[in-house]
Amino acid sequence: MTTNTPPPHWHALPHAPAPGTILCQRDALPDGRATLWELDTDDGRGQTFKLLLLRSGNDVTAFVNRCAHFGVPLAAQQSQLIFAPLVSITCNVHYARYRWADGVCEAGECAGEALVPVPLQISASGAVSIAAPGG
Repeated sequence: MTTNTPPPHWHALPHAPAPGTILCQRDALPDGRATLWELDTDDGRGQTFKLLLLRSGNDVTAFVNRCAHFGVPLAAQQSQLIFAPLVSITCNVHYARYRWADGVCEAGECAGEALVPVPLQISASGAVSIAAPGG
């Protein structure tokens, strides 16, 4: 059943990083690959914010590492991540398949829903960082 519920805002999720938080250099991400990324929250409790970074040439897209179907991570570790380069990402628990370009579920229990996008900005030097909400 498709609900077409809009995804929550990334910045309202627990342990969300502040805008301006630097993630990495673009060149640290293999082109055409999906990479799991974790940010420490500096709260002293070992909490992290889990992201999925997708590199397509000079562009990098980020989504929260959370399946829209059941709220579990798409994968707990890099070796478990299922993806077709530049095409799709698949949840390794429920096998829901999401489009690479926009994170919309195109096959599975969550058809029509979407991964939670996280806005990024890339500096002239190639530093990838969290952009402001709506940015």
